[in-house]
Amino acid sequence: PGCALTINMSDSRWLPLEANPEVMNKYVEKLGMKMTWQFHDVYGLDADLLAMVPQPVCSLLLLFPVNRKHEDYREQEEGRIQNDGQVVSGDVYFMKQTIGNACGTIAMLHAICNNQGRLEFGDGYLKEFMAKTKAMSPEERGALLEGDEGITEAHEDSAQEGQTEAPARDASVDLHFVALVHQGGHIYELDGRKPFPVNHGPSSPDSFLQDAAKVCKDFMARDPSEMRFTVVALANDS
Repeated sequence: PGCALTINMSDSRWLPLEANPEVMNKYVEKLGMKMTWQFHDVYGLDADLLAMVPQPVCSLLLLFPVNRKHEDYREQEEGRIQNDGQVVSGDVYFMKQTIGNACGTIAMLHAICNNQGRLEFGDGYLKEFMAKTKAMSPEERGALLEGDEGITEAHEDSAQEGQTEAPARDASVDLHFVALVHQGGHIYELDGRKPFPVNHGPSSPDSFLQDAAKVCKDFMARDPSEMRFTVVALANDS
């Protein structure tokens, strides 16, 4: 389960969500997403294990431990981007996280909202949320999510459905979800506690899975002694 947060959080806290594709699929189906695309486990990042993932893949979600090494890197990266600038496509859908332990839901929303043209939706929460937030700023999107009882309830139900018992709402959780997506010829890391999307370089729909796997490997290489990484793919299931 997870998500560690220290930055600009309101007092709202949700139960942490488990990185469990079955739970995630039930959750987004409840919110109105059709199951033509579904979340799947990624068992490893080498070519033979990536080949087992249904294709095509439109997003990877990475659950990773937040520790001092990661935080030091995040601060350096933020400073570098603020100094040097970066290209961010106007098509990237990004939202801020204001709720403690909501990173699983934010990562799923990042995966879904950046692939609206490929995924299918019935009437329901997701369709309404995307229409409502289309022209909003990342901060406004985060605030809308925080005040929304429908998604809060759905998240809580899903957090309690995992294979492991959900930690207490106020427990210190040192795991965090981010989403990796392709937009406009680049791969982006979307983390609601960062001030902006992070461009990780050129990519294409065909090479996305391999490119995103490389970004995940970079996260792991920053702390080789740490084993608590989980990767989930949003893949075409038809």
